[in-house]
Amino acid sequence: MPRDLPLGNGSLLVNFDATYQLRDLYWPHVGLENHSKGHVFRFGVWVDGRFKWLDDPGWSRRLRYAHETLVTEVELSHPELQLDLVCHDAVDFHENLYLRRLDASNPTDRARDVRLFFHHDLHISSHEVGDTAYYEPERRAVYHYKGPRWFLINAATPGKRPEDAPDSVEGWHIGLQQWACGHKGVNSLEGTWKDAEDGHLSGNPIAQGSVDSTVAVHLTVPARAAQTAYYWLAIGSSFEEVTRLNRSVRHRGPWSFIDRTASYWHLWLDAHRPTFADLSADVSRLYLLSLLILRTQIDNGGAIIAANDSDIGSAVRDTYSYMWPRDGALVAHALDLAGYLDITRPFYTFCREVLSKEGYLLHKYNPDRTLASSWHPWVRDGQKDLPIQEDETALVLWALWNHFEKWKDIEYIKPLYRSLIIRAAEFMKTYRDPKTGLPLTSYDLWEERRGVLAFTTAAVWAGLTAASKFARAFGEQGLSEEYSAAAAQIKTGAESVLYRPELNRFVRMANKKSDGGWEFDGMLDLSLYGLWYFGMFPTDDLRIVHTMKAVQERLLVKTNVGGAARYENDYYHQQSKDLANVPGNPWFICTLWLAQWAIASAKTREDLKPAATILEWCVHHGLLSGVLAEQVHPYTHAPLSVSPLTWSHATFVMAVQEYLAQWRALAR
Repeated sequence: MPRDLPLGNGSLLVNFDATYQLRDLYWPHVGLENHSKGHVFRFGVWVDGRFKWLDDPGWSRRLRYAHETLVTEVELSHPELQLDLVCHDAVDFHENLYLRRLDASNPTDRARDVRLFFHHDLHISSHEVGDTAYYEPERRAVYHYKGPRWFLINAATPGKRPEDAPDSVEGWHIGLQQWACGHKGVNSLEGTWKDAEDGHLSGNPIAQGSVDSTVAVHLTVPARAAQTAYYWLAIGSSFEEVTRLNRSVRHRGPWSFIDRTASYWHLWLDAHRPTFADLSADVSRLYLLSLLILRTQIDNGGAIIAANDSDIGSAVRDTYSYMWPRDGALVAHALDLAGYLDITRPFYTFCREVLSKEGYLLHKYNPDRTLASSWHPWVRDGQKDLPIQEDETALVLWALWNHFEKWKDIEYIKPLYRSLIIRAAEFMKTYRDPKTGLPLTSYDLWEERRGVLAFTTAAVWAGLTAASKFARAFGEQGLSEEYSAAAAQIKTGAESVLYRPELNRFVRMANKKSDGGWEFDGMLDLSLYGLWYFGMFPTDDLRIVHTMKAVQERLLVKTNVGGAARYENDYYHQQSKDLANVPGNPWFICTLWLAQWAIASAKTREDLKPAATILEWCVHHGLLSGVLAEQVHPYTHAPLSVSPLTWSHATFVMAVQEYLAQWRALAR
């Protein structure tokens, strides 16, 4: 199920599914330690004896963000309950604090007793063994903890009471009206959420082991009027830390944290808001939302995480919650184009810290800079084999040079020069075929095949070209010439090996045969765009023009959904074998690469229209909230694979920035 509404601050990330139930809770790193492990945190409503959980099909839901901010605006109604809810959720921009405001509207002519139930299926540190949940009467709150991971749950309802602390915000009662702590998944016990369905909780004060909790707040909503309640979850490494956060909310009022968070993200967007030329309001809205969503997927320690939708783990027992250097470099480039220097700097520092002593980056990394899981083997044909995707190393240098050209932050670049730039460049210079000059074999960007790859070749050319420019800037002319010469040899090798005159275009991959000849993979693949995008060939080179024409003709999806597939007969989440019309599922990044091609090759502003059309396509095939998945179904446009995919949003940002730059360049 897609994640419609990610909220985060670079340390705490929460995700909601399509039914508006919390499904992922990451802390203290974005992408590491999912304390829900993808399990549902249920939200239920009891009104006058009727009870409905939010996954009930009778709910009408509208899930979106409030205008230009990382605060949600969710509208809910259920005909059987005769109640309307508007919810605003926020993760505080500074504190590890998640809050929800609930406005309950009663359209009937009588006052209503409304009870709101919040269920917590915590798997602290990503497993359920040894957790404790307990009710604490002084603060009228529920705590969950295990080791240095603490969670405090509390709420506020109108009407201050004598038992409230003197420093509690005026006019509000702080505390839970009902609670239950219990076991789940053991001895046939489903969890405390079942206890809520009659509108009453047992009040069990403590449970340990595999546990959950459910809490409730009560509202009396007058006839044809509304009433407000607040709920929050404080997260920290100790009892004292979460209690401090609770005290702050009690003293200042939960609305102050929601309001300040909304203001912060408005300010954050306003700092680098572009002029959108002739692009539509829908496109400009998705651009700004994409920036916000990108920020939720980036850990404060520098890791740019590919995706944090834990549902993918149920199929393959692993997730996308890792830092792929390739994805990270392209996302960082998008953010640099958009003006967000302070977010990208930690990423490049992260890459320096994890770069091997030989100068290459491995498959992927955890947000805490440890090596992540991989399926690339270290042995091939009985010999040790380097399990890398070399484009991941190369694109970090390419993105870093573009960063430096834009920002000229010499003091920041100086410590990266030897430890990252030169070390990686030396590896790329030597990891080449002495005869052709081409990079040696590595895995492709889709992580499916190994060979001499067009995309990787273009990326390595770009990485060495960037290193040459850095060396020249730092006064090392000899090194600059070495890297430039290596890049030139790579380009020559691409022309002689990867360009196939009999096809009148480039191929995506070549491999040497035992007799010294070449075996070519001529499958059309949209990753061929890298040959021009990273600068190795100009857009008006006829070999590139013919390549992109062939790609566009073959990989466009010929259904009402449209979009572009990765390559012919793409197996990943494949939905159709009608390959003539559906070569693969439409991917946002691949469709946007065609927009970038139209932008880069435009000679007039009129030539930009196909790119604008693709940007509109992204708007209409994303979720209502603005979230873009990895892929969409070729017939229904339902999101497929992970959602959101950080790379999808970054490519949208890149395409818009490139469109605006070209629009200015083509001024009449």
